[in-house]
Amino acid sequence: MDWSKKLFLTAILIVAVAIDGACGYSMVTGTVFCDQCKDGQISLFDYPLYGVKVTMACPGSDGQFTMWREETTNWVGTYAMRFDGTPNLSGCYTQVSGNGQGGCGAVAGPVRYLRLMFNMFDMEMYTVDPLLSQPAQPMSICPSYTKPVAPVVPANPPPAVRLQPPTPQLPPLPPFPQFPPMPPTPQLPPLPPFPQFPPMPPTPFLQASACPHQTWIMPEYRCYWKVIAPDTKVAVVFGLMAGRRYGTDITLWQGMQGRGDPYRTLLREGTTALLNSYNSIQFPYHPLGVVGHMNWALAGSTRQVLHTALSFMRANSGTGFNATCRFNSCN
Repeated sequence: MDWSKKLFLTAILIVAVAIDGACGYSMVTGTVFCDQCKDGQISLFDYPLYGVKVTMACPGSDGQFTMWREETTNWVGTYAMRFDGTPNLSGCYTQVSGNGQGGCGAVAGPVRYLRLMFNMFDMEMYTVDPLLSQPAQPMSICPSYTKPVAPVVPANPPPAVRLQPPTPQLPPLPPFPQFPPMPPTPQLPPLPPFPQFPPMPPTPFLQASACPHQTWIMPEYRCYWKVIAPDTKVAVVFGLMAGRRYGTDITLWQGMQGRGDPYRTLLREGTTALLNSYNSIQFPYHPLGVVGHMNWALAGSTRQVLHTALSFMRANSGTGFNATCRFNSCN
């Protein structure tokens, strides 16, 4: 059994001890983005929407809706719906149903169906692919933007067409002079063969990659800390709520060493998930989604902290989307 499976089983035992005897519930989480370019996918031009209403519907076998819930996204564009017990949400879907504060527009993107992340101890965690809200027209910053051309309407109707007199016939032009033929071009020596360069290394940002915290703290992989530095303060990255819990002096590198306590485990796995989200575009969590889930967990109970830490741990080990750690030594 490799170390990732051992780590996952250890996390399961921790959660089992912490939530022993608690009643079950189901949680649905997701994010809403403004699709500024109207291309149906998340790109660098898109941003999360605050205050957007999201509706979840569960159609029954008779065509009637068996469950209906509406939530509003928070300041990082995420939403969470909690249901007591463990209802069957396999056929449910979510869709944007109202405008937010971002001024994106009223055109809602396609519906997204729920995906079950894990189910254990009478608790279920569902995730939803990012929902999209689109403006009426693509923004001018988009690469495929074409400025609409307004038709020109004359102020007054044109007068009646009058017949013009025939154009006089001009005399034909003289023949073009004939020049002597060009001398043949001398043969040049062939060019030397083009040098062979080594193949370009793969682009890790476009590949599915997930690395655990033990790999991120190794010295030979220090060069992968590109967007955030190891000495960056936790309060600067995760906000005021994290600063109150962990203090304003603790750094991300120090937070990666935490273990044995649910809140320190949450900080370790949340920091690792944030690094993985910056390193791979196919990572299940968006960077803003990692920050939003961290604050949601810190505002709740110890049980929510353990749930969020377990979700981060699964993503960091590549469980659920068949990813491995694609690091190469920086030396």
